[in-house]
Amino acid sequence: MPLQSRIALICTHVQLSSLLQLRLQSKGYQVMVVEQTAAALGTFYSDPPDLIIVDFSSPCVGCHDMLFMLRSDSFFSTIPIIGIFPASTEQESWDDFPLDDFVTTPVNFAELVSRITLAQSRIKRIFDNNPLTRLPGNTSIHRAIEEAIGLPLAVCYVDINHFKPYNDVFGFSHGDEVIRMLARIMSNAVRESGGGFCGHVGGDDFVFIVPRERAEQVCGIIISHFDQIVQTLFEVEIKEQGYYLALNRKGEKEQMPILGVSIAVVPMHAPTMTHAARVAEVAAELKKLAKGNTGSSYVVDRRTGLNE
Repeated sequence: MPLQSRIALICTHVQLSSLLQLRLQSKGYQVMVVEQTAAALGTFYSDPPDLIIVDFSSPCVGCHDMLFMLRSDSFFSTIPIIGIFPASTEQESWDDFPLDDFVTTPVNFAELVSRITLAQSRIKRIFDNNPLTRLPGNTSIHRAIEEAIGLPLAVCYVDINHFKPYNDVFGFSHGDEVIRMLARIMSNAVRESGGGFCGHVGGDDFVFIVPRERAEQVCGIIISHFDQIVQTLFEVEIKEQGYYLALNRKGEKEQMPILGVSIAVVPMHAPTMTHAARVAEVAAELKKLAKGNTGSSYVVDRRTGLNE
């Protein structure tokens, strides 16, 4: 959890709230103590916290209502909430406590910090990951690319050729299955090659990051497996003729080739790779070249002389 994350502590026990505030601030958190539950929502609207701790070991008038109001508000529903309960608490049902986690008194501070960190990390994973493929999304992708700059790695952008016409003709459910299929193929290829990063930009666009010396091998595996499996998506007649009919962007019927993939390989140790936007710009140029080829292909940026 990054330093200066803001924690709202709802606690009427002055000694406990003072101790927790002091200890959490010593770890770099900003801590806002809210003693009156009725004032909590108004405070949160003006200064939304990153995480909320609610003390149920002391009298907490209106806390249940506040919890449900937070969970029913789309803006606040994603904020992690941790409860503090007496050690003797035996909770048969948590329906009245829509919490993400809890600790018991006397509060073990190291445990509380661990639960805060895990709750925040869990929320980041859930909301960053693509719901269709469960791969990391744009925030994680941007971070991974920035961390790869200057290292002997390759950032590889992958997308599916002629995906929109396929989606239009065969339906969104079939399109979603193709996207999930490519996600599995890519993830397996990266893992089996020795590991790396995989992410889902959105739609039919993906990114993987591996050491430069392994990039072309992984590209070859992805293309080989995709081209084999994609054959099972089409009827014999379409496979034999190599195309199906679909409307192009002008609304005219056109012969659309069977799906393939295009991969742009951007080596990161080139001196021109100074930020993520530049990487994306180069990748767009390379993907355009790859899409100009027949069938699936990959193109490597070799313009710097550093990539051989």
